[in-house]
Amino acid sequence: MKIDQLILGAYETNCYILRSSEQVKDCLIIDPGLEPGELIDFLQEHDLNPVAVLLTHGHIDHIAGLTELRDKYPDLKVYIHEQDAVMLAQPFLNLSAMTGMAYETEPADFNLQENQQIDLAGIKLHVFHTPGHTPGGVCLYSEKDNVVFAGDTLFAGSVGRTDFPNGSMPQLINSIKQNLFTLPDTTKVYPGHGPVTSIANEKKHNPFIR
Repeated sequence: MKIDQLILGAYETNCYILRSSEQVKDCLIIDPGLEPGELIDFLQEHDLNPVAVLLTHGHIDHIAGLTELRDKYPDLKVYIHEQDAVMLAQPFLNLSAMTGMAYETEPADFNLQENQQIDLAGIKLHVFHTPGHTPGGVCLYSEKDNVVFAGDTLFAGSVGRTDFPNGSMPQLINSIKQNLFTLPDTTKVYPGHGPVTSIANEKKHNPFIR
């Protein structure tokens, strides 16, 4: 798998562009961030064809790029977990109301579900439902490539905030232990913010999970 990472917007959200190999043009986008200009420039510069957007959760800093991206690529399909789907049209829930710039967008095309197997653009990903940061947070795992895209569930040395609406720290820690810490220690973790880490490193050093 070819993984390109962009850091987008004022909240420095990690956006990932996935391809089955460097030679192919079809790609998947994980979390288009707050401001998608750099993402669209990247796609055009490399002549890429985004097939789908996979949203790890429904907060504004991960979803606001959808509107411009959909305008540019009208055939693009959007996926989000069914429990976060309402957040796309609810400024209070997606936190945009807190910024004074209420944001809402069209519904997703498909709802993600626990243990779903995604096969898009030649890439296979397993969906883990990891609630806690949001009710419908997900992590996306490639067994073949030994990587997991963790959204705001797990960071290098930290975990996602749970003081937003419908957050739960006990639920988040349970999600991490049951879904992520059962993966091979060598699994690379690509989080929604901050640097890449590994399951082994987080098991050993993450102060929030004991």
